[in-house]
Amino acid sequence: MPKSLLEQLPEIVGNGRKEAEKILEGIESRHRVSLQTREVVLPAKDSSVQDWVTAQKRTSQREVFAPGQTSLLESPQPMLGSASASVRPESVDGQPWTNRLIYGDNLLAMAALLAGDENTPSLRGKVDLIYIDPPFDSKADYRTKVMLPGMELEQKPTVIEQFAYSDTWSDGTASYLAMITPRLILMRELLADTGSIYVHLDWHVGHYVKIVMDEVFGKGCFRNELIWHYSGWNKTLLNSFEKRHDTIFFYGKSESQFFQSFAEPYGSKDEYLANRKQKLYTDESGREYTLDTRDGGQRQTIIYLEESLARGKVVDDIWKIDKINNSAKESRNYTTQKPERLIERIISASCPEGGMVADFNGGSGTTAAAAEKLGRRWITTDLGKPACMIMRKRLIDQNAKPFLYQAIGDYQVEAAKAMLGRDFRIGDLSQIVLSLYGALPLPPDVNPQRNLGQIAGMAFGAGKSSKTLVLADSPNKLTGAATLKKAIAQRDNLMGGWDRVVVLGWNFEPSIGETITALNDSRLEVLVIPPDLMDRLKKKGGIDKLRGQVRFSSLQYLTIHPIERQTLTPTLSQGEREANRETLTVKLKNYVLLSPEAINLDDANRVKLQAVINQEPLALIEYWAVDPDYDGKVFRSVWQDYRGNTANDEDALRVVTQAVVTTAAKPGPRKVCVRVVDVFGFEAEMVAIVGAA
Repeated sequence: MPKSLLEQLPEIVGNGRKEAEKILEGIESRHRVSLQTREVVLPAKDSSVQDWVTAQKRTSQREVFAPGQTSLLESPQPMLGSASASVRPESVDGQPWTNRLIYGDNLLAMAALLAGDENTPSLRGKVDLIYIDPPFDSKADYRTKVMLPGMELEQKPTVIEQFAYSDTWSDGTASYLAMITPRLILMRELLADTGSIYVHLDWHVGHYVKIVMDEVFGKGCFRNELIWHYSGWNKTLLNSFEKRHDTIFFYGKSESQFFQSFAEPYGSKDEYLANRKQKLYTDESGREYTLDTRDGGQRQTIIYLEESLARGKVVDDIWKIDKINNSAKESRNYTTQKPERLIERIISASCPEGGMVADFNGGSGTTAAAAEKLGRRWITTDLGKPACMIMRKRLIDQNAKPFLYQAIGDYQVEAAKAMLGRDFRIGDLSQIVLSLYGALPLPPDVNPQRNLGQIAGMAFGAGKSSKTLVLADSPNKLTGAATLKKAIAQRDNLMGGWDRVVVLGWNFEPSIGETITALNDSRLEVLVIPPDLMDRLKKKGGIDKLRGQVRFSSLQYLTIHPIERQTLTPTLSQGEREANRETLTVKLKNYVLLSPEAINLDDANRVKLQAVINQEPLALIEYWAVDPDYDGKVFRSVWQDYRGNTANDEDALRVVTQAVVTTAAKPGPRKVCVRVVDVFGFEAEMVAIVGAA
């Protein structure tokens, strides 16, 4: 007879501890997981906003990954919390801090935050508050609706999201608990001794997670079972009462966890008096008061009404806060979005002013938005690209302080370690890629890196055999001009020459589209290795079971018109304010989407998408940004536009196609980088060298 879930719990928790211990051991190694900064986001919703970077002081490369000094971003002065709170500077262990939005598996993100690197210190024991709202309904449909001009598409979750979610529920609640246990353990490692964690669940798995949290944090550190009671609609229920609440479990890391109780204002005088059954009196000066009986009725104390109303009512563990409706100002049309008022209450109670809040299931970004508003530092992560895009737009729209958009560094390498063991070699991964593409490896004497393969076949329409050389590039590097030129040379010279060469890459230089165009080689093909390849391989259980199911897609790329550069001539009224400044006018020209077959759509939605691709390709752009002084390493977005931003135009379904960026003048050429993100979360960049003004 199979074990019950309660019988499985000790084993689940034990295995979760082992998994977490393995991760904690790995963060001390030379090959520890790290975070890669994809973008330094400097919110500026329209082109009239001055260049954030040049208005401040550009910093050294070391500071790029942790910008936060007042010289760069004008970080606010630290604030004081309650009597038990300490001053919280905008730094960690003396190094500058910038808030961060991280795309990727939260287990890897936490491992990277615990490990730290040469630019960012470890956050072990540094986080004041963690709030998570993990998925807790195994039947939930997380499809994404994509609105395009004149139509609506329905996108299924990406393969990475599907596998992550199906693993979470593959064995029902047992696999869910196996997923969340090591994550809770790592969260405890991140928490300060004075820190707290709030886990938001409902009746599906809440009671089981409570048992796990007792094991991880200790029963003595349990503080509250909070009930979030929300309004709903009347339903006809045949065999139960209507479900109208979620549960939030609140634990401290230790007995000395920070907590600041607070009161909420009474809605009215009548609300205050309603449950007291006390008579209201008026003194000679006209002040209203009630009488409170003390000492067994021996004496009465005057309590002035205005003072009671000012003190407010102490908040208990039942929170009546309405859900978000689609017409609310804060709504992001995100299925599981929580109201800011709910998260603000948690932050106000359990994170000192200037402290650090983390949310590892970021969703619509409510935690980051609330933390930003309340003057707390924040970290948020999500596995879904649509969620990360919603969060990025929300924070820009909120005019947040500059923040980092990061991803898991060498994600494919980390996935390969999970699949092949931590001692695997890049050549092992290249062999897998070549095999799934259908190529046989070349002999070791001409293939020392084990990244070359061959395909023999019939040349189309020629009636003769052809030979194709295949190169699988490393995930540790960007595939660019050097790789392509080397591949062409190998095609022409290696083993007597080949008819064509195919380069398979994981990550590409921003200028890859220009490079391919400039090479103008019809016998060269460049394809994208699916980023979820290792996840799919792990799920399927081997190469043979995945063979024939992997699509290597063509590249997506962006083109722009020549950038116009003009020196500003200030008027007398502008004076020195506009002196030594110039404008860059950037106009989008075309956007070519990654192969539509790589997007998880059904046939009907794919037909709709193709119509947009043919008629208005720029309508596929969700977000775009400009860095007028790109250093070739980290993209700093000093100007952004995105669908739904009405600061630049009133069209909620299109971005503007022209940016006018005002920046400090400089002699000589400028390197300008333009980045776009489409409605499916794919990114493309274009780098242009602009001559002197």
